[in-house]
Parts: sequence; structure tokens; C-alpha cells
Amino acid sequence: MSPADAMTLDEILAPGAVLHGLRAASKKSLLEELARRAGRELGLDPGEILTALLRREDLGSTGVGDGVALPHARMEAVGRPFGLLARLRDPLDFEAVDERPVDLVFLLLLPADAQGESLNALASVARRLRDPETAAAMRGARDAAALFSLASGRTFSRA
Repeated sequence: MSPADAMTLDEILAPGAVLHGLRAASKKSLLEELARRAGRELGLDPGEILTALLRREDLGSTGVGDGVALPHARMEAVGRPFGLLARLRDPLDFEAVDERPVDLVFLLLLPADAQGESLNALASVARRLRDPETAAAMRGARDAAALFSLASGRTFSRA
């Protein structure tokens, strides 16, 4: 893999966009909280983010299995891929494909006209979070800084 083909998670994820021990009563309340936090980070209307996320969830759950969910949406107002990583305090039913509750959630917002790097961002994040060693380390992180360090210290292929 050449350096041009590699991407670190910190190109998508900022230190302030990592939540450790987040609590949510339901899938919808989780998405509402993630939309609020993403809206604050990006200066966007959280309602528009939530609408885009729910529209995507209507197509099928973004709970990809193994306790991981990757809610994502494309939005006109987003200029480059933006990520928000959360480790939930208590696993949550996310209607995942394997019917297991979710405790690692990576929200990804992409430009509406996503091409190249943007299109590969979702696949790259999915591969990384579904890696059993990475997921176990993230689940064991003591705080948001440790979770960010684990995430940003990894390199993965853009495919």
C-alpha cells in the first residue's frame, strides 16, 4: 500500500468529535444526539442532519453487525467527509443486520456529490471498526482521548 492509498481516521475525525460513554434510550434518540453534536461541530442545522440520517435508515439499518453501526448521509452543506465516533455506555438495539445490540457508532457525513476519497471513506471506516482487534481496543478505551488515539493511530486503505 502506497502512502497515496493510505488514510488515517483523523482525516475524517477530530479529537472533539469523539464521545465516550454516551447514553441513549433508543436508536432515534441516539441519532438525534449525534445530529446535535455534528451540527454543532459543522455549524449546520441538526434537524437537517437528522432528517438525512433517518432517510438513510429508512432504506435499511446501518447497524453493520458485531456491535457496530455506521449511520451516514450525504448532504449538500458538507464540503468534506466528517466523522463522529461514539462508544455507548450501554449497548443499544439498532436493528443491526445480525440483530445484536450496538455499542460502537461512527456517524459519517459526506458531500452530496461524493466522489473518490469521499466514496471510499464509508468502506474504509467500516473495515476498520469491524476489525475485531480494533473494535475490542475501542471498547476498552478509558476515555474519549484514548478512544481518539486508538482511532487516529490506525491506518487503513482507501480501497
